[in-house]
Amino acid sequence: MNHLLKDAREFAQNIAPAVELAKEKNIVVGVAPSFLCLSEVKSADTGLIVAAQDVHFADHGAYTGFVSIPMLQEIGINWSILGHSERRLYADETSLNCNRKVHSCVTKGMHVIYCVGETLTQFESGLTQAIVKEQLTIGLMDLTAEQLKNVVIAYEPVWSIGTGKNASEEIAENVCKYIRNLIKAEFNEEAAEKIQILYGGSVKPENIHNYMTCPDIDGALVGGASLKPESFIELVKNM
Repeated sequence: MNHLLKDAREFAQNIAPAVELAKEKNIVVGVAPSFLCLSEVKSADTGLIVAAQDVHFADHGAYTGFVSIPMLQEIGINWSILGHSERRLYADETSLNCNRKVHSCVTKGMHVIYCVGETLTQFESGLTQAIVKEQLTIGLMDLTAEQLKNVVIAYEPVWSIGTGKNASEEIAENVCKYIRNLIKAEFNEEAAEKIQILYGGSVKPENIHNYMTCPDIDGALVGGASLKPESFIELVKNM
């Protein structure tokens, strides 16, 4: 819940160097502004992927306060984050509800960044794999391998988001490798090899490179460090 329209406009106007650098380095970059800023950023035609932060599973109806897939697609938005830890915490989002949203998205040609991750208590109790497995298997339940091509997975340890506590590269790699193995077991080896897995949790320009050297981490889901063009550009430089 950052950036007013003028902030989003300024960001879009100043992000060109990051987009050009990303193209040179064969990196795909995107942003996920608030619903009210989506059109502003999309219309700037920066070359960034522009994603929503959430979406409802229904096309229309008596769902006050929600936004549907057709509403997003009407303004050219074809990506959405789903299951972010803050949605799970503050909006009581469940993996089962995420599953309904994932199915609606992939059926309508939307791309999904599906988030999984454990709290500090769960991490300290050794429950990381159990929590990730529950969120992943239920969130992706009944998808086909073909539909999975529209899904990106983001591992975001809740205890590392906005706290300054970073999961070590070893922890991040181990969980992302575990996720890839789960995809292999639930779908097939080809799906596991092709799926993109991101790491998110206090990622900054000064530590992003170390995460990107891990074999099972394909990219990053960045929060606060992506809010300013200068920092966004540094993130791309250091990947």
